[in-house]
Amino acid sequence: MRRDNQSSVSEFLLLGLPIQQEQQGIIFALFLIMYISTVLGNLLIILLIRIDSRLHTPMYFFLSHLALTDVSFSSVIAPKMLINMQTQSQSISRAGCLSQTYFFLFFGTIESLLLTSMAYDRYVAICHPLHYTIIMSQSLCFLLVIVPWVLSFANALLHTLLLDCLSFYRENTLHHFFCDLSALLKLSSSDTTINEMAILTVGELVITLPFICILVSYGYIVSTILRVPSVKGICKTLSTCGSHLSVVSLYYGAIIGLYIIPSSNESSGKDIIVAVLYTLVIPMLNPFIYSLRNKDMKGAFRIIFSRRKFSQ
Repeated sequence: MRRDNQSSVSEFLLLGLPIQQEQQGIIFALFLIMYISTVLGNLLIILLIRIDSRLHTPMYFFLSHLALTDVSFSSVIAPKMLINMQTQSQSISRAGCLSQTYFFLFFGTIESLLLTSMAYDRYVAICHPLHYTIIMSQSLCFLLVIVPWVLSFANALLHTLLLDCLSFYRENTLHHFFCDLSALLKLSSSDTTINEMAILTVGELVITLPFICILVSYGYIVSTILRVPSVKGICKTLSTCGSHLSVVSLYYGAIIGLYIIPSSNESSGKDIIVAVLYTLVIPMLNPFIYSLRNKDMKGAFRIIFSRRKFSQ
């Protein structure tokens, strides 16, 4: 098997986005602005949470890790895509492709599991407010972050090792702008049954099961609010859960649109558009969602901005 691997293709060609040549400059500038906004916005969130002691709570602890994940997730895809667009180069080495696939799966899985941890935090805050500080202890918060990192490492490593065992003889052209796992499996000249079984089995654990847990958490939250309905309670719930629920809707909406809704072979353009959504657009929008809909974040930004203005 290893000998067959070494004799297969040594690089892949990424066809990139389905755009006209004259549109390359505008699209490049747009994606460059989006990527810079993603990096600066998420790093700003991390900085605000670290500086402002009022944000040293479980909710913002999880948010800082989500921001770090968004920066990393986008950085796996965007720089290589931008370089290819600028240099008109389409090639990526086999090792580079495997590495990109690994980190894409790694940070994508972390995002899914972190959103689940944040949903549990919101469930405790709304349904058990009197015991919130006791339940959401420092040790539990660390556990709810460490477990996603460990599981994501194992998930990404499993798929990457299985992918490395495949041979690619027939062609090496990927109709995508990054090394997507499903696109690579379609190119392989080997039997991909084990890979597909691993995707279905592990996908249930890292995507479907977390999504069900999030739905159950919000089911309990809605049930708690409806028991004693009040305008104040509803407003508090929206301010507490609105940002998280918006991010969950965007993230899982993109995944459902790409992987769950069946598509024909001719709809690769749709798949690429959805991939752009969850690899570039959503990581950029997350800081704006949490900043614009969160009074604590806006307050921390005003305080830091006023301090800087006062010092000047």
